[in-house]
Amino acid sequence: MTYCLGMLLDAGMVLIADTRTNAGVDNFSCYKKLHCLADSPDRQVFAASSGSLSVSQSVIALLEEGLPPEDKEDTPRSLYAVTSMFRAAQLVGEAVQIINLKVGAALEAIHISSAVSLLLGGRIGEEPPRLFLIYAAGNFIECQPDSPFLQIGETKYGRPILDRSIDMDTPLPDAVKVAFLSFDSAMRSNLGVARPLDMVVMPRDRSLPLLTRRIEPDDEYFNEMSLSWAHMLHQATRTIPDPPFMEGYGGDNEERDRGAA
Repeated sequence: MTYCLGMLLDAGMVLIADTRTNAGVDNFSCYKKLHCLADSPDRQVFAASSGSLSVSQSVIALLEEGLPPEDKEDTPRSLYAVTSMFRAAQLVGEAVQIINLKVGAALEAIHISSAVSLLLGGRIGEEPPRLFLIYAAGNFIECQPDSPFLQIGETKYGRPILDRSIDMDTPLPDAVKVAFLSFDSAMRSNLGVARPLDMVVMPRDRSLPLLTRRIEPDDEYFNEMSLSWAHMLHQATRTIPDPPFMEGYGGDNEERDRGAA
């Protein structure tokens, strides 16, 4: 299992993926799951993958080599030739379908899941950053302002803070901080999510540079943030009044009242 998160905000795009993969409770490994699919003066395209590692790696490899041409005399179809991120999402979805017909079918025949999903983000030409979720069948949806983030993999533990904290006008520094807290929550509750984390931040403002970073297990900021968040949650819980129907059963508030008396 893994966890990947993409945010599409007024200020730009954030895409983060962990590196944990497992084939059983005693077989954990580390694999990069955030990939740069195209990088040139007119386009920057990234994908984060979740699901069957063999299928997702085959999809990435096919995209790097190029999909079969529609005409035998044409060259392979590449992300460097598409004219928009929508066309890029179509090409990636087709790559998923092609691999599923070959590798996926073989895996399903021996009852091994071949499901894979991807977050595809970036920009092509003069368009602003765009973000898509591509499903195992090759179909996809685009991130919209009403819900400015997309998740794949082990999503449930990291979602509550996103629902409470992220909207379209969230600044990029705050978005990255909330994203880290989302990953911290997922890692606390599921061994299938772990650092290192790979991250790319693409500002909408083209005068600002693209930021890529790997968050290692010994990252000082992440570790201090995790400890501070746990402490703040504990303190916030203690400041909320106890349920009135629990009066007389003991608790922090009653102990504080007795101490004050």
